[in-house]
Amino acid sequence: MTGKLVLANMRHKPMRSLLSILLIGVPVTLILCLVGLSEGLLQDSQNRARGVGADIVVRGSNATSAISFSGASMDERLIGFLEKQPHVKLAMGVIGHPIDVPLVMTGIDLARFNQMSGGFTYSQGGPFRGPDDMIVDKLYAAQKNLHTGDTVVLVNHSWRIAGIHEGGKLTRIAVPLKTLQDLDSATGKVSQIFVKLDDPARANAVAEALRQVLPGHPISTMEEWTAMFNVNNIHGLKEFIYVIMGIGIVIGFAVVCLSMYMAVLQRTREIGILKSIGGSKAFILRIILIEALALGLGGTALGIVMSYGAYWAIATFEPASIPMIIVYAWWPRACLLTLVGTGLGSLYPGWSAARHDPIEALAYE
Repeated sequence: MTGKLVLANMRHKPMRSLLSILLIGVPVTLILCLVGLSEGLLQDSQNRARGVGADIVVRGSNATSAISFSGASMDERLIGFLEKQPHVKLAMGVIGHPIDVPLVMTGIDLARFNQMSGGFTYSQGGPFRGPDDMIVDKLYAAQKNLHTGDTVVLVNHSWRIAGIHEGGKLTRIAVPLKTLQDLDSATGKVSQIFVKLDDPARANAVAEALRQVLPGHPISTMEEWTAMFNVNNIHGLKEFIYVIMGIGIVIGFAVVCLSMYMAVLQRTREIGILKSIGGSKAFILRIILIEALALGLGGTALGIVMSYGAYWAIATFEPASIPMIIVYAWWPRACLLTLVGTGLGSLYPGWSAARHDPIEALAYE
């Protein structure tokens, strides 16, 4: 009975119902997209870090956060020092130069990189052949419409695209280490040093030993370092997500409150008829609440669909800069937040409807 009344009410004013669902779906989309972007960026960074093939990461003493580049603060000779330590098989220094957040151009020693990671898998072209060559991954190439042999200007320098690789290893944009050092006035300096061991099982013990001999440098195993890539370690991101959630609840509350209040005004005579044939206050309130929750569920479903649309648009136009993913675990959370907002928004209109005097309601025109 209640369900039939709710469906009839929603069908009676289809445009109002559809607009309410749309307005509820927008903040749901914002929440899901924000979470998908943050998780996608962090997951992508983790995957590329693991693709290096290193067991330990050494960063400069001026590293400002758990996952930040420290700047070119370490002497390149530290690479040779690390390679003399017990169980260290290979060490490789890199230098990072931010391009467009979160994109970073990385200077690498390609020979050492190939030894440590197994090298890039090229879909076009191949390795560096000169000091001004650049290797990019296929996502960056697609985003910028680049092909091997093209010239691109970055860091006030002209680069030739030597190769396009499949991705998943260290960086989207790789250039010769010495060239980037010279451009950054950081000759002989590196930002990070990746260390490969003769036995990965010794990573914790070797990392602890290195901390003793290099007390001023943050030193982490690869597992420790990649574990730092989470929302809690990015200043302000968690709070920003909470703000967006709050906005979503407020919008859901406001939309449903207004929509249901207008519906109550339009149904004054109908409510009077229901009360005159024995409909209790709880019954009237239940009708309004269920309709509001139905709008919330519809808004959630539409928000999920629109988040797929945003995912497609980002993957098509900005695949390298914004690696968004669909986070399914957030679907029930977004639904719960929406239902809380819509449920609260329906309370006043529902209570107002339940309090209508049946005689006055029947006389209403």
